[in-house]
Formats: sequence, structure tokens, C-alpha cells
Amino acid sequence: MDRPREACGVFGIHAADTDVARTAFFALYALQHRGQESAGIATSDGVSAALHKDMGLVAQVFTEESLGRLSGHLAIGQTRYSTTGSSHVRNAQPYLIETMHGPLGVGHNGNLTNAPELRRRLLEHGVGLTSSSDSEVITQMLAAPVNDGREQDPDWEARIDQFMQAADGAYSLVVLTRSAVYGARDPNGFRPLCIGDLPEGGHVLASESCALGTVGARYVREVGPGEIIRLDATSYHSISSNAAPRRGSLCVFEYVYFARPDSVLEGQTIHRVRQRLGEALAAEGPASADVVVGVPDSATPAAIGYATASGIPYTEGLTKNRYIGRTFIEPSDRLRRSGVHLKYNPLEANLDGKRVVLVDDSIVRGNTAGPLVALLREGGASEVHVRVSSPPVRHPCFMGIDMADSEQLIGYTNTVDEIRAHIGADSLYYLSQEGMMGAVAHEADSDGGHCNACFSGEYPLELDGYWEHRDKLAFQSAWSESE
Repeated sequence: MDRPREACGVFGIHAADTDVARTAFFALYALQHRGQESAGIATSDGVSAALHKDMGLVAQVFTEESLGRLSGHLAIGQTRYSTTGSSHVRNAQPYLIETMHGPLGVGHNGNLTNAPELRRRLLEHGVGLTSSSDSEVITQMLAAPVNDGREQDPDWEARIDQFMQAADGAYSLVVLTRSAVYGARDPNGFRPLCIGDLPEGGHVLASESCALGTVGARYVREVGPGEIIRLDATSYHSISSNAAPRRGSLCVFEYVYFARPDSVLEGQTIHRVRQRLGEALAAEGPASADVVVGVPDSATPAAIGYATASGIPYTEGLTKNRYIGRTFIEPSDRLRRSGVHLKYNPLEANLDGKRVVLVDDSIVRGNTAGPLVALLREGGASEVHVRVSSPPVRHPCFMGIDMADSEQLIGYTNTVDEIRAHIGADSLYYLSQEGMMGAVAHEADSDGGHCNACFSGEYPLELDGYWEHRDKLAFQSAWSESE
């Protein structure tokens, strides 16, 4: 489908007298939308550690038997979509290794832009790597700091801080040690991470607040950019990293598409922000129409906002098969040619003879907007006016989002009118960048900013030399896959 894909969701828990593996399972289930390629959970009882991970959805990876083998009072988990590192079980997370100071597990959401340089440093120090994932690089850097050959005391906070000073790019981490679970967020705050507490005692870390409600935890606050959090037997503790502070750059696509609508970011419910995006879109891009229809499910709040602001009634025009994307069985050529029919069906009773405003949250490659327009016409729509609650995506992302290269982005290679003709719409309007940023920042409880580089091309990080590094890493990934 024509959607950018996230890197992953992470979760961590420290809680006595709690089935931490089962709690992590349900938290990952709530974070499934952030990654559907692999899932894993690592646990520790303070002496030994256990790990189970595999390719597939959370419910496919874990069974009662596998969860029963994961004992302890500390756990981390991750559900993954690969950006750096191929889609292979060797790249599945968390990583778990044994160190001279006990077990060390790492789950990572994001993308290190200087990962090849960090890999080279590790290899020069004699550290062997088994995967092409930058998450393994993080694990080995924490296990054996690359700028000091001396035997280290098990000061995990200092090691995490040292990593943060060396790393560039996006990362929200959960780290499992013998006695504590740590969380860390990069100094730009690209990827989200929050803290919750459990009513029976204990604390958790999660990529999104929606996972907290699922496991019965109370939302406490977000982890700040450049902050390290330690969960131990007493409480949670905040440690400031010595990594150079930077302007906050939370990914704006979390608001547009990635985060679940019931999650809270910067004090704002995602659903309400998406409604504001739709309201701004109605003000900027009005249309003469009879009904407003949203692309299920991510564009539904924006469609409701558009309908509210425009006075045009909202209705369901597309029914989504929510299970078709949860199989690894490849469709036949005939079914593949059916395209969006595999995932959507039109509601003819709501569309017949109607002028329709179709609201979508984004158009990335442009390979499903056209079939969706055609599907509405098949359902009887007399006109289809497409409205997009974000600007044209014109630039790739290097901070952990699979956004494709520029040449694959329809907004980079075509004008708006050319895109309208390509998708077969009667009219097309994208929300302006100013309108999007105004809706996102309207009530944000944050002094920082947001990264909108995929729209603006203005990256908050220096990317000199990244292309060469990325090409080398892609080669290494292909080589490891062939092996």
C-alpha cells in the first residue's frame, strides 16, 4: 500500500510480582501498527536472561509455551519494520548478549545516520557483527565502549551516555541489564518514548501511550530529548545525557499517520490533531460536494474535521478488510491485479450519484490513490475531489522511516496537476506546510520543534557522506541476506 512505514515500537518494564513477559506481549500487540515484520521479548530475573523472537506479527511469534519460558521481573520488547538492516530473522530484536557484567538486551526504534562509521570502529576493535542492523551496533557499543580499551565498571548509564555522544540520527532505546531497564531518546527527539507506572507497583516505557492503557499503566510523561531513564526496584530515575542538546525535532508524521489515534504526544491526543488537520484542509481547499469520505482508518479523523469545518456531511464510503494485511500468503497474479479491492470495498448506497470529497492523510508513491478514486467511481460517485491532510512528500527520510528515494516519490517528480491527472481525480489539494504545522503545534506542550524534512527538505542533521555510507550498508545487507 502507498504508505510510509515505521521502524518499530519498543517497550520496557520493571515490576516485581508481575508476569512481565505477558505484559510486554500485550504492549507490543498495542504497538503492532509500528512494525509487522518481526517481534521479540527479552526478560531477566536478575541472574539469567531469556529471549524469544521471530519473524511475523506479535500474535504469530508468541505462544503460551514461549511466553512461559520468559521469566523474571525485567523485560524489554520490540516489534519491527526494517529500515537499516534487511528483513531477516538475524536482524529481529531485541538483541541479547552476555557481557562480563551480566546480560545486555537492546531494542531500538530509529535509524543511525552514522551507523557505518560506528560499525567500522567496532570492527577495528575486534568486535564481530552478525547482522546488518544498526541496532546490533548499539548493543556492541554498550557492551564494549569503542573509545576505551580498559575494563569498565558496569556503569550502564555512563555507557548509554557515551553511545549518545557518538551516535547521530534517530533512536528511542530500551535497554535490559541485570538489575534495571533503561530508556533513552536521541537529543533531537525524533522518535517518541513515554513513561508509565503500574497500579501494583513498577514502571514501564513505551513508544506510544496507547500501549500503557492496554497493560493498565498510568501515563506519567514523555521521555525528553537527550534524556536517559532508569527503571529499578525503587522507581524511575532521570539522567541527563552529555550529548550535545539540539532543537526538538519530533517526527511530524507521527501526527499525520504513524501514531495510533488514541495516543498522546506533547500533551495532545493524536485524533484531535488529525481533526485539526482536516479543519485546516477544509479552509484551504474547499470543494463543492455532497459527502466527505475518509480513507480508513488513518484518514478518518481528518475527514471528520474536514466535514465539520465545511458543513458537508461525513459518511463511510470505503469498507476496509482489516485482516487482509495480516497474512504472509502471497496473492495470485489475478488477485494482485485487483489491487485495492483486496483491502477496500465501496459502500454503493453512500456513494451512488454523489459528489465525493475523498480525504487521505498522505500520498507517497501514488500507487493507491488512483485505484481508490476508481473504486469510488465504481461505487457510483459522480465526482471525486481528493484532499490530502499533509503537503506533498518530496524528500526521503533518514531518521527511521521508509519513505522511498526521491525518484520514487510522486510529489518530487510531478506537479500537483500532474498528480491529479495520474490518479484520475476531478480536483486535488494538499494541505500547506504552514497549515499542517499550525495544526500540529496548536496545543503542543513542548518547547521544541518538529521534523518535517520529508515535506520541506530541511533536515535537522548533517547528512554529508551519508549516501556513500548507505550504499555500502545496502551492499552489506544484500550480502548477509545471500549468505
